[in-house]
Amino acid sequence: EVRVHKEGKIYEMKFSRGKVTQPMQVVGDTDRHGTEVVFKPDPEMFEITEYNYETLHTRMREEAFLNAGLRIHTIDQRPGREQHDDMCYEGGIKEFVTWLNRSKTPIHNGVIYMAGQREDSVAELAFQYTDSYSETILSFANNVHTPEGGMHETGFKQALTTTLNAYGRKMNILKDGDEIKGEDYREGLTCVISVKLTDAQFEGQTKAKLGNSEIRTLVNAIVSEKLEIYLEENPAVGRAILDKALTASRAREAARKARESIRRKTALG
Repeated sequence: EVRVHKEGKIYEMKFSRGKVTQPMQVVGDTDRHGTEVVFKPDPEMFEITEYNYETLHTRMREEAFLNAGLRIHTIDQRPGREQHDDMCYEGGIKEFVTWLNRSKTPIHNGVIYMAGQREDSVAELAFQYTDSYSETILSFANNVHTPEGGMHETGFKQALTTTLNAYGRKMNILKDGDEIKGEDYREGLTCVISVKLTDAQFEGQTKAKLGNSEIRTLVNAIVSEKLEIYLEENPAVGRAILDKALTASRAREAARKARESIRRKTALG
């Protein structure tokens, strides 16, 4: 059922399995405005017709983070399972990163945020480093989660590695023998990338990966320009990030040498 509250009247239209069962008609008066959609799962289409509140709550929380200032209520009125959540995040994806790091220890204060636009495409990024050893990158295109990444993640990773390498050389933090790879710069990183574009091209039916090459160029340009400025203005943060990457690089190299040593001993045995 779709109900539209407009100009003091409630207009209602009903559908079932793709066909109109009730044409649009006035069903009452109202002092509200907006659109209301009521739906139930069809047992012929879905094996499971019972809603999981936590699944819906998690998805709506993502929407609230990705659209700064938007207020979303999730309410479960089923007897014995009543619960509700009220979500509104003025800080948008910056608060998303803080929330993701709620049980971790950041190595620098504040979340690094940057955004930019080219023609009808918009991109924003927020990230923060913690003392953990894993990387967490969540990317979205038109508010759709892209778990397999795509061009927006590729552009970010390329620019992050290039910019941090250049900064490390410029500040003499990196020496000639230091070999830092992208994976070293992403150790302990928590990042949220959100892009919005009119002609999103997803790879596969599940929209798991974004294929627009122009988004890679946009994200790369934003990070390359604005991260360099940020590091110049916040040298302590830059030092902390480079120190962590150097430690990750040395640990990776030590692990490689240990594996090679074990292989040689095994071969000799």
